[in-house]
Amino acid sequence: MELSKQAGEFQQKLKELGSDRKVKELPDSARTAQEAAEAIGCGIAQIAKSIVFKLQQSGEPLLVIASGTNRIDEQKIEEHAGEVPGKADAKFVRAHTGYVIGGVPPMGHVEPIRTLIDSDLLQYDTIWAAAGHPKAVFELTPGELTKLTGAKVVQVCN
Repeated sequence: MELSKQAGEFQQKLKELGSDRKVKELPDSARTAQEAAEAIGCGIAQIAKSIVFKLQQSGEPLLVIASGTNRIDEQKIEEHAGEVPGKADAKFVRAHTGYVIGGVPPMGHVEPIRTLIDSDLLQYDTIWAAAGHPKAVFELTPGELTKLTGAKVVQVCN
């Protein structure tokens, strides 16, 4: 099955980053962690959800990759980022990542984005993340996620 344009472009970015992981497109939406887990057949906690914040002082984007069951603690994000995180609208997310909300992958963005990874993700052998489109996902290990993003692993949830 041929990938959508966005998923195909992300597949190429994965290859350029040195990863041989394959993007899979699902028949139904994987826009939420719950939808993705049901479609893949894994636990919700194994979904690496990508949440983009707009830092309030600098206006810079901050990507937080969290376990699908976790609620991000904005106080902890502020401690790690040194700024108050604010809500990023769809236009801001697309401008800084190149992807729509629900399809934002953890890496391969149009510009480098400061990224934090939820330490809870490290407990799983494999995790799943969005791959450029709301119906596209790819499997990887927490070690690969850390290496490919260059992100700092921190506790971001309660």
